[in-house]
Amino acid sequence: MHVLVVEDEKRLAEALAQILKEQKYMVDIVHDGQDGLDYAMSGIYDVIVLDVMMPKKDGFQVAAELRRAKIETPILMLTAKNTVDNKVEGLDRGADDYMTKPFAPQELLARIRALTRRQGEVLLESLEFGDLCLDLSTCELRCGGKVTHLSFKEFEIMKMLMTGAGGVVSKEEMLVKVWGYEGEATENNVEAYISFLRKKLAFLKSQTTITALRKIGYKMEKKGS
Repeated sequence: MHVLVVEDEKRLAEALAQILKEQKYMVDIVHDGQDGLDYAMSGIYDVIVLDVMMPKKDGFQVAAELRRAKIETPILMLTAKNTVDNKVEGLDRGADDYMTKPFAPQELLARIRALTRRQGEVLLESLEFGDLCLDLSTCELRCGGKVTHLSFKEFEIMKMLMTGAGGVVSKEEMLVKVWGYEGEATENNVEAYISFLRKKLAFLKSQTTITALRKIGYKMEKKGS
């Protein structure tokens, strides 16, 4: 899961990121509303954790502009104000849930899980393509009676490829989604992880391959199709 944290209190932002990273989530952090809006407009995030009181744009403005732009990423809004009027305004502007500071880490994680379950109204437990099945809860890739465990980055790349159902995923998309905007990874890192995944497909004796399209990206294909 890829989470955007928009919070101007740097210590709190880092604490939030640490809580999320311990759950193996990818996290990007920004410290003002304008940067938050710019990052969120990419549409690559699974959840946005959005503070209300921030420089440049407040959380209400960010949420409203995202919804006007048809960005449907779930928004969990944070604020030190616990009045009903503030909660109503946040929800009316486009937030999906609302938490007041301070809060327990367990509640934050539970609310994020609830938001991702709510998205699209369907919680998938696995993805399938060709003879492969990717278990989204255990990060295991199965083919027939064989199974292999994927590392976090292998899992995220395979999930992107299988979600696309045979469509092309660019290296740039993989870099942003898996390593984040602030990551120092290059296309060589993507190529290395594609190589790791191909070896695991060979181990599984899968009839599904990862095909490279020069200067475009990668796609999943069934052998002989």
